[in-house]
Amino acid sequence: MTLRKFLRLTTAIAAIAATAAVAQTQSAKPAAKPAAAAKTGGKAWTPPGTKGSPIDGKIFHAQVLLDVAGFPSGVVDGKKGMVFEQSVRGFQQAHGLQPSGQLDNSTRAALLEDKRPSTVMVKLTPDQLAGPFVYPFPKKPEDEAKLKFMGYRNMLEKLAEEFHTTPATIVALNGPDKLIGPGQTLRLPNIIPANRDYAGAKGDIAQWMGLLNVDSGKTLGDYVVVSKKEGVLRVMKGAPPAGPLTKDPGKGGKFVAPTDLGSGTVIAQFPVTMGSTHDPLPLGLWKVTTYAFLPPFHYQPDLFWDAKDPTADDKRMAPGPNGPVGLAWLDLTKEHYGIHGTPTPETIGRAESHGCIRLSNWDVLRLSRMLKPGFKAVFVN
Repeated sequence: MTLRKFLRLTTAIAAIAATAAVAQTQSAKPAAKPAAAAKTGGKAWTPPGTKGSPIDGKIFHAQVLLDVAGFPSGVVDGKKGMVFEQSVRGFQQAHGLQPSGQLDNSTRAALLEDKRPSTVMVKLTPDQLAGPFVYPFPKKPEDEAKLKFMGYRNMLEKLAEEFHTTPATIVALNGPDKLIGPGQTLRLPNIIPANRDYAGAKGDIAQWMGLLNVDSGKTLGDYVVVSKKEGVLRVMKGAPPAGPLTKDPGKGGKFVAPTDLGSGTVIAQFPVTMGSTHDPLPLGLWKVTTYAFLPPFHYQPDLFWDAKDPTADDKRMAPGPNGPVGLAWLDLTKEHYGIHGTPTPETIGRAESHGCIRLSNWDVLRLSRMLKPGFKAVFVN
């Protein structure tokens, strides 16, 4: 890719929605400045911070500050919802505030102790936008298994993941006529980490951590508590439960939630998607034994209740951010279960999984920096 290749934001987002090939247009002209009268889908673009914008500035700023503080609310999009309220509540509990889940004055004041603005102007580099990209992205496992790398669909999807947001939010921040490409400058969520010391990270994963703006994690936790009801994973500092690890009761058996949650205090909280009526969260006390980064995925149709053909042959899928388990797999002592990433961060906390604990790619990488392999994981209702 050269500095003469650009992509209009609206073209990129339409391509992502349609899962179709993107035509990248060449231009020697600088990017056009977004105008308030620019039309997208018949609607005029409204600059953020003004009436009619899909971005609530107060919520957006809070999401940025919560993300940096270690209490992310999923994708930064300026929209309030249950995931946002759980994030606020977790921050309040950890900071001795009334845990209302509402962005009240005392909570805003605590967040605003970090004086960072909500957005940052970023001049895009070739490395930030480099492929390989996958268009059209396959929908069937047998077609996905033919890929050599489960990459992003285009530059916009990659940039959205780097800044913990969505393609639609980038369009809302910059306007539909803005171009994306090396050398262009865009307004993006200001989730830039204070520390990028990824000492100990092996292979390419340190580069991925830097690309996805992952905080290096100076504060280390001791264990995690996953709450099915609240849809969150809490990182705890202190003594974990002392009891024996849960044994799988086998088919038809019942998992029992532990009553001992340890004596730790919350130092971070992440929204997660876990289980379903078909594959419920396995309640109990487990241990995360090993980490795998950029993991391939062994697709076994007989383990998936929604597989169209459970008798089909197993498939070995290549690694990549858009793979079924994203950029990291933290293996649990419960067979076939793990804490892992996802190709669809916007669904975290809003969808079901096949029993595993799913986080955004940037959150699971941050989690891997906060705890060392061998930590206990308490799964409760």
